[in-house]
Parts: sequence; structure tokens; C-alpha cells
Amino acid sequence: MGDFENKSPVMSEAQRSALVKTTVNKGGEHQYHRCKSCNEGSSCRTVRSRTKLMNILIERGRPHEAQTLFKSLSETGHRPSLITYTTLLAAMTVQKQYGSITSIVSEVEQSGTKPDSIFFNAVINAYSESGNVEEAVQALLKMKGLGLNPTTSTYNTLIKGYGIAGRPERSSELLELMLEEDSVDVRPNVRTFNVLVQAWCKKKKVEEAWRVVDKMEECGVEADTVTYNTIATCYVQKGETERAEREVVEKMGRPNGRTCGIVVGGYCREGRVRDGLRFVRRMKKMGVEANLVVFNSLIKGFVEVMDRDGIDEVLTLMKECKVKADVITYSTVMNAWSSAGYMEKAAQVFEEMVKAGVKPDAHAYSILAKGYIRAKEPQKAEEILETMVESRPNVVIFTTVISGWCGIGSMEDAMRVFNKMCEFGVSPNIKTFETLMWGYLEAKQPWKAEEVLQMMKGFGVKPENSTFVLLAEAWRVAGLGDESNKAIEALKCRDIEKLEKLYQKQASSGGFSLLQIPVGKREVPTAKAVNLSACKLGARVPPIICQKQSQAQFGISGQFVQSCTVFLN
Repeated sequence: MGDFENKSPVMSEAQRSALVKTTVNKGGEHQYHRCKSCNEGSSCRTVRSRTKLMNILIERGRPHEAQTLFKSLSETGHRPSLITYTTLLAAMTVQKQYGSITSIVSEVEQSGTKPDSIFFNAVINAYSESGNVEEAVQALLKMKGLGLNPTTSTYNTLIKGYGIAGRPERSSELLELMLEEDSVDVRPNVRTFNVLVQAWCKKKKVEEAWRVVDKMEECGVEADTVTYNTIATCYVQKGETERAEREVVEKMGRPNGRTCGIVVGGYCREGRVRDGLRFVRRMKKMGVEANLVVFNSLIKGFVEVMDRDGIDEVLTLMKECKVKADVITYSTVMNAWSSAGYMEKAAQVFEEMVKAGVKPDAHAYSILAKGYIRAKEPQKAEEILETMVESRPNVVIFTTVISGWCGIGSMEDAMRVFNKMCEFGVSPNIKTFETLMWGYLEAKQPWKAEEVLQMMKGFGVKPENSTFVLLAEAWRVAGLGDESNKAIEALKCRDIEKLEKLYQKQASSGGFSLLQIPVGKREVPTAKAVNLSACKLGARVPPIICQKQSQAQFGISGQFVQSCTVFLN
């Protein structure tokens, strides 16, 4: 119990000087003395209204504006009230600016304002959220020293703090202290126990969490759905979803939608999607309806195990439960058909989505585009760009379409789409340029890959290791084996500057130019050769992978990969 010994917080001279600067002007006179009401210590209407506005800003997720508003009080000659300081603490805690806690407390003390229990609770909460529980305990002791009685909320905050700090055993000690307190204001409630359950579950110690539940029953406090859902989540995180269903759901009697989502999500992560579907049907019989998130998880799970019958069963169950599909639902189903090579089916799902009044987003369009690229239909993929009215085409979709044209060797069309992308005001990224470089290599035009490198510099895109892997292969294809070897050595040393100088030297030399078509036999690198070089050097694999290579490296069967596959994410 050494953490609970009384200590006075020590402030450095620098901290004290910083505090004085917040309330004292250059001439040494307190600025807030300019307000008569604040100077007399009476209630100031301006301070009250701005404090209220600070609370509103925090509730609306704009704590930084609340902080600015507080600063304006002193700048306009007003003295912040204790409620104002308490509100400021809340704003700083939300922003995780824990370094300001001590200075705020000191400023309150120097202003002559007597802190109340609400202020101390805010201080304890701020320290607890930061994981600095020792300071939180000192605040509690200081609170008691001023004759202020802590409440259940005070202890709950400290218990949470020890949980955040990964010390649930100290949280348990605090619970025992609460039980020893002879005060009506300090009695453990359901939140007390739930915070402690969460602390043990954070350490993956489920048995200890169950002991807390037993303690709840001894104290006459009934466990709620939050208690049981916390334990169920812990089981799922440990990969023991079946235990979550067997031990938690059985004991809690009537689970809720959150419980359903936890268990279904666990089964899906473990690859047991059928068990997830079974559980949803079980919950339906108990009167617990699954929500859209749960159904989307099931659909995604069946897509990952390539079970189209399972997808149909989920969609049917959604209709029975009168749950309407959203863009995520449709996109997931589209992706299943698209990945399997059934683009007509994927297009039908897209049309159904539009007819249902669900607006497709950029991801939905991207799924269609990638599907058409797999099917070697880049023209249809490009047509999607024209239909994207409300969802503006992004760099991913443009790069996908470019890769489609590269995949069939039509580099003129690839560059045409690239130019269209620039006209749309969409900036190309490293993947866009590497896709073009790859395309020129596949088209047996390595000198064009050099031009792409120049384009990258014009757009301010810095080459990466994988870029120079492609370029090294281009040099080798051009018959400059020595320069290619130098590039490989530079890559091993991660010397990007050396590579750039190497390129500049070769490109500006008066002799043989890299942009010339070499005479004689040329060897064009295969997809496998370039990617093996990249892997050896630790570079990122270029974005376009041909069918043969993708099947060899990723174990994708021919049923689901029918053409050149694009990996853009």
C-alpha cells in the first residue's frame, strides 16, 4: 500500500514561472483585475457564459476550441472560476495533453480559489487517463487532507487508472478499501465492478474477471450486459469464442445485439463462419435480432472461405429480419463474384444496389474496376470512370485502370488514362508510376521506363527501392549490365542518393544513352525475375503481378484468378 502514502507534489521553478505568465502581464499586473466583477470575487456573467460554451464545445468534439476560449478569458481581463478550470481539465484530458495537469492545479492554488470535490475528481481522472496513477493517488490524499470526501466515482476513476496502467491487482486493493469505508457515499456500484472486470480482461486473466463477478453477487450488485460482454470479448481475443458462447451467453440469460456481434465476429476471425451463422439463428429464436454490422461480418466471412451458398443464406436471413443492405453489404457480395471471375454477377449486384437507392462509394466502383481488369476488359474498367458522378475517381481507381491497359500491352491507352487522371486533378503516386514502368518493361520498351522516372521527379514523387529494382532491370535489358549491378549494390546499401546520381550520370553522358534502343538481342525480364530481385533486396514488390506468378506466390487457384491481378492496397 506504499502508493497511498501522503506526499505533496513538487513543482519546479520553471513550472511556477510558466503559470505566472498565464495570468500576469508584462508590467507585473494581473490582467483579470480589469474586470470589476472578477476583481471583487463576485459572479461574472462573461465567465459563466464562456464556461458554458466550453462545455458545449467539448461535447461537440472541439476541445481545442474550448482551450482557446479559456485563454481568451485572461487576455480580456477575466478571472476563470473553479468550474472554468474544471472544464479546462476535461478539455485537456480529451486532447491527451496530460502535461498541463500540474500547471492547472497550481494555477488554481495560486489564484486563491478553494478546490472542491468535483475539481479533484477531474484531476484524478486526468492523471488516471494518462496512466500516472501515483499522482492520481496523491490528488486523492490531498483531497482528503482538505476535508473533502471522495465518492464512489472517485474510486471508480482510480480503479480505471490502475487498469490503464496494467496493474489490476492494485485496482482490486482499491475495491477492498471501498468496502472498508464506512460511508454511504463510497459504495461499489455496477460500474466499479465493470471497470475492475475490464482491468483483468485487459491482462487476458478471465478467471480473475469471473472472481470479480462472484464478488458482485456477494455485495448484492447484479452483473449487467456490459459485465458479460467484456468477458466475452476477452474470450474472443484469446481465440476461445466457443467458450464465450458456452460460458458467458448461457449465464447472462438474455444477451443483446452487442453480444451477438462479439460472438459472431469471433467465429468469423477463427474461420468458423458456419458457427457464426448458427449463433445468429439461435439469437433470433431468443428474440435478439442481429444488426447490419453482424450480417456484413458474416458475408465477409463467407467470402473469405469462398462459400457462395453461405452468402445466399445470410442474405435470405437479412430479409427475414427486415435488415436492409448497405453499400458495405453490396460491395462485399460484389467482391465475391468479382474475385471468382463472374463479372456479370458482380455488375448485377451493382445494379441492384443502385435500384435499392444505395449510393455506391469509391470502394464499390474500385471493386468493379479491378474485376474487369482481372477479366482483361480494361475498356469496361475505364467506362466506370465516366459513371462516377458523385463519387470522384481517386488515384487507386485510375491506377487500376492504367494497370489494365498495361496488362494487355496497350501503353498508349495507359498513358491516355494517366493524362486523364492529371486533367481530373488527381495526383499520381508511387504505385501509379511503378505500374507504368512495369507496363513498359512488359511491352519490351525499357527506355520508356527511364522517361517515367523523369516524370516522377516532375510530379515530386520520390522513387523507392522497388522503383530502382525495375530501373535496374531496364538497364540490364538495355545491355548495360555493369550499371545494373551498380544499382543492385546501391540498393543493398539502401543508398538512394547514389542510385539517383548513377541515373543522372548515365542519362547525361555523351556516349551511349539509356533512351536509345540497343542493337542486338534484348532480354526482357519476366515478372518472376523482377520480383525475386525485389524480395532479395527487401524492396516492396511492384504493384502488378502476372497470373503465373500470383498463383505461385500466393496460392491462388485458377478458378479465382483468370488474368493479371493488381495488388494496390
